[in-house]
Amino acid sequence: MPESSRDRRRRPSSIFRESLIQPSPALILSLLLGLLAGWAPALPSYAQPPDPERGAYIRAHYTKSEHRIPMRDGTHLFTAVYRPNDLTDQTYPILLLRTPYDVGPYGADAYRDRLGPAREYEEEGFIFVYQDVRGRWMSEGTFVNMRPMASRPLAPGAIDESTDTYDTIQWLLENVEGHNGKVGMWGTSYPGFYAAAGAAYSHPALKAVSPQAPIADWYWDDMHHHGAFILPLAFNFFSRFGQPRPEPTDQPGVRFHHGTADGYQFFLDLGPLSNVNEKHFKGEIEFWNQIVEHPNYDDFWQSRNLLPHLNEVTAAMMVVGGWYDTEDLYGPLNVYRSLEEKNPGTFNMLVMGPWPHGGWYRTDGSSLGEADFGFSTSKYYLQNAELPFFLHHLKDTSPPALPEALVFETGANRWRTFDAWPPKGVDEQHLYLRADGDLAFQPPTETGTEAADSYISDPDKPVPYTMEITTRWARNYMVEDQRFAAWRPDVLVYQSEPLEEDLTLAGPLDAELWVSTTGTASDWVVKVIDVYPTDEAEFRPDDGRRGPRGDGEPDLRGTQRLVRGEVIRGRFRNGYETPEPFEPGVVTRVPLRLHDVLHTFRRGHRIMVQIQSTWFPFVDRNPQSFVPNIFKATADDFVTVTNTVHRSAEHPSRIRVGVLD
Repeated sequence: MPESSRDRRRRPSSIFRESLIQPSPALILSLLLGLLAGWAPALPSYAQPPDPERGAYIRAHYTKSEHRIPMRDGTHLFTAVYRPNDLTDQTYPILLLRTPYDVGPYGADAYRDRLGPAREYEEEGFIFVYQDVRGRWMSEGTFVNMRPMASRPLAPGAIDESTDTYDTIQWLLENVEGHNGKVGMWGTSYPGFYAAAGAAYSHPALKAVSPQAPIADWYWDDMHHHGAFILPLAFNFFSRFGQPRPEPTDQPGVRFHHGTADGYQFFLDLGPLSNVNEKHFKGEIEFWNQIVEHPNYDDFWQSRNLLPHLNEVTAAMMVVGGWYDTEDLYGPLNVYRSLEEKNPGTFNMLVMGPWPHGGWYRTDGSSLGEADFGFSTSKYYLQNAELPFFLHHLKDTSPPALPEALVFETGANRWRTFDAWPPKGVDEQHLYLRADGDLAFQPPTETGTEAADSYISDPDKPVPYTMEITTRWARNYMVEDQRFAAWRPDVLVYQSEPLEEDLTLAGPLDAELWVSTTGTASDWVVKVIDVYPTDEAEFRPDDGRRGPRGDGEPDLRGTQRLVRGEVIRGRFRNGYETPEPFEPGVVTRVPLRLHDVLHTFRRGHRIMVQIQSTWFPFVDRNPQSFVPNIFKATADDFVTVTNTVHRSAEHPSRIRVGVLD
């Protein structure tokens, strides 16, 4: 009898095996079959389909070898080396990527169809090195997620990702022929973490490093936002990545089947997070179990914070991120800041483009969803920033004219350069929530508890974060039209009058809400939105926007385009180590940083702020009654509450912004 979707979802977690991420033809077939079945296997967001033409070039111009490189504690890490064939004529720098995903295909006769960040690198010529990190795939040892950095000075036998990087570089210099004595590193997402960690306490030969969308701290990147749990990312990722790997292997495994394409319904049917192990993981996903036991920002998470350990970095650094990266926006901004603070004499620059996770490699960067940026921002970045950076520091080419910060200005659709980030000279102002859904730079004058707006928050009917039907996280939600949310009664909406002049916001946005609730626990979501004019006649040709044309192009009149959204689990309003319940009916301050922006609201547009308490399933459902550990809440803990946002002179809810002239 054919297996039903319900039966598939109830299969024991022995179906979980470690998955192979190399986008081989078999993997692409698996992806297509999965899509036909209504689900999509979880791949790294920056994975790309095969490129046979590029693969043929690599096979013709590079020689591959495989090695097991010994670390200082005797553990051997599996490493693939691709050397240019013309080593008798010249020497080349080494470009190293360390990854937990895999360095396949495995075997001396099996070649990757991509080396380095882009084809230009292969044509330019590097010695490309790919390494399975400790405990993953074909490498020996025990894998530790976001392995904590060892204290300095090192104790005998102590290891971390910086020592594994150091030992790898030293072995390559001593055993690989044809190098010029210089090493570079790069990596996106989790490999971005390894690039940043490898730059700490730099090997003298490490000259240039580009951590791209790096994980900095998993309590802030990927898995949590201000203590709120990012459900589909964590669930989908660890359903395969968290599977045990008792010994080295090059074999892929079976991915998790949701049994539906509708992630909203799947996670709603899941019920409380306490059901995850009972229904699906069966206790076999170790890191999920650790997440469950550590709901607060305790030593478990703090020890995995890379930022305090970015010391003694001597390599030049280029930190890269995307404004629309739903996974790792915290990481690049804060890795850059930490490098600046701890290594004042080191070259360090920031690049922020209009990209989703890994979009500078996966896409040409000309658009995202219905947001049109007007040109290939990825090509510009590669040709004018990344490749010149590596060529200068690894091949001694002329110094490129690189700024401190190369940042894309959304709304105006242009690259900007700055000598500091956030930019100097911004004017700090506040946008205030006011009566009748008004939003203005002038503070409210009303007094008393009547100056407030309320909504009913029902955890059984949570506000969706996207209209896209997907079991993963929506690619385009960070620029998605928010009218679907504004129409709901459990979302508060405030908007300004149409702007008389262009208004550019730069740097971090900080919300300060004054709230009360009839319950004892709630989340608070704040979204800053760019509202397009409703009248087609108000569109200007230089806006780069598309109006109703009758040729399949979208009608963008009245679009409420998300600029930045963020969430805080209200129990952490006074700190992330010790949660605190709300006292019902008591007006309470809730601060919330929304991360940085560089966005221009065009003349005729409005600024909108939306506030809500659910954002599902991007964020798991808060029971709204205080329990010590939400991961262990039961169905009886979930209650409907009335939440109130205050906007009086005594309690002025507002958003601090930086206005750039």
